[in-house]
Amino acid sequence: MKDCIFCKIVEKEIPTEILLENEFFIAFNDINPKAQIHVLIIPKKHFQDISDIEGNILGELPEFLKELSRKLGVEDSGYRLITNKGKDAGQIIFHLHFHLLAGNDLGDLI
Repeated sequence: MKDCIFCKIVEKEIPTEILLENEFFIAFNDINPKAQIHVLIIPKKHFQDISDIEGNILGELPEFLKELSRKLGVEDSGYRLITNKGKDAGQIIFHLHFHLLAGNDLGDLI
């Protein structure tokens, strides 16, 4: 989408440090972290939210997460994966994205 900030990141119109990229997803640090490690994972194809998905894109996510968690050093200690759907859930950028939170005890962080 023309005005979508995440689409602009996918198209390399907005520079960001890419932590991991494959043909389906890009991962980069959140600019407003809520945990010691806070990474955003976005599909390269624009989907407004989780209910907008078509095809098998979610089937590609586990392998991407395995590689990313190894790279981040949290494969064994663990991480939390969150997505929001809609304004009332806290979604402010309407391009499907996942928050990977890790690096410390996330017990009280929802």
